[in-house]
Amino acid sequence: MLNAHITTDVVYCGITSIIYFLFTSQTATFSYICVTKRTIIKMKNTALTEVHESLGAKMVPFAGYNMPVSYEGVNAEHDVVRSGVGVFDVSHMGEFLVSGENALSLLQWVCSNDVSKINVGGAQYNCFPNDTGGIVDDLIVYRIKEDQYMLVVNASNIDKDWAWLETQNTLKSFNAELRNISEGHSLLAIQGPKAIEAMQSLTEVDLAGIKFYTFEVAPFAGIENVIISATGYTGSGGFEIYCKNEDAAQLWENVFKAGADWGIKPIGLAARDTLRLEMGYCLYGNDIDDSTSPLEAGLGWVTKFTKDFVNSEDLKAQKEQGLKQRLVGFELTERGIPRQGYDIVDGDNNKIGNVTSGTMGPSVNKGIGMGYVDTAFAKADSKIFIQIRKNLVPATVVKTPFYKG
Repeated sequence: MLNAHITTDVVYCGITSIIYFLFTSQTATFSYICVTKRTIIKMKNTALTEVHESLGAKMVPFAGYNMPVSYEGVNAEHDVVRSGVGVFDVSHMGEFLVSGENALSLLQWVCSNDVSKINVGGAQYNCFPNDTGGIVDDLIVYRIKEDQYMLVVNASNIDKDWAWLETQNTLKSFNAELRNISEGHSLLAIQGPKAIEAMQSLTEVDLAGIKFYTFEVAPFAGIENVIISATGYTGSGGFEIYCKNEDAAQLWENVFKAGADWGIKPIGLAARDTLRLEMGYCLYGNDIDDSTSPLEAGLGWVTKFTKDFVNSEDLKAQKEQGLKQRLVGFELTERGIPRQGYDIVDGDNNKIGNVTSGTMGPSVNKGIGMGYVDTAFAKADSKIFIQIRKNLVPATVVKTPFYKG
């Protein structure tokens, strides 16, 4: 056997972790290894990693996975989704099944939204509040059957969410049946205004008839029992398609064949971030986390005090007493790009908050961002300043979404 030559390179060096790129000459393969506090963690692949590599995608470590961050460039990919149709591999997301006669009772307790309002075939945006005033995660709840639900959670929170769900199930004696099916399933987000016409040939289901935040379980792209969901995090319409890992390659191939006449293209995670930010959608780890109140984050619309849920009494008291800060959207009125962590100040240079997400919006062609500010500055048209390095750049608080197309 020939000795394999392994080339290594550091692609990220942080305070607590180092990520190495490894190339093995014998097999012409590469992987990432994250060294964190003496623990070596090999990056996971999705069922489509080799496909992304063959397409020349720039691959980066994300939430423990090897993920495509871009193919042609963020702005070009962003524009494809806004005007045509693009495909994201978001198979790193987590999926849990919650079943049994007490499934609804458990979900009513751990979720802030009213899960009883979901019909079979329906979906609902939600969040897991924690018991200290923050958010465990934001998620989507699908009602698969009368007594079965699927939870779709953020990739970086799979282990944390699973532990939280198991703990609450046991602690409150719900004894619902829980299954973590994350490792065996893939998810493609087919997004854009041309998604319906581009994908209609792949199924007998009338795609135009699937209303926003509802789904069908049907054959799709020659694969049985596919979840076709009218959801997504881009603001440009489309579907999210769930299948088993062994069917992912066939799904990808047939999706691109069907969409060829509509200029379908693969899209990386970088464009997904600019697309969601233009819509003012929260990103866990940036705009919301274990310490942020769902009310201050603008998630009061999914925080229903018509039922008891984790920490509901404290959150109700917070609402009654008044919020100290709020998550707002803002637009820069001069040149500049806001970034996470930048200070937000008032006209007297007093710090009033911090930026949680920011970018140059490709569709709106201006610097946009989100951040928490003191309540006095949270009203639309409030004048604020973003500390960008040594410069104070003026900005205006606006109602989201930034992109109104």
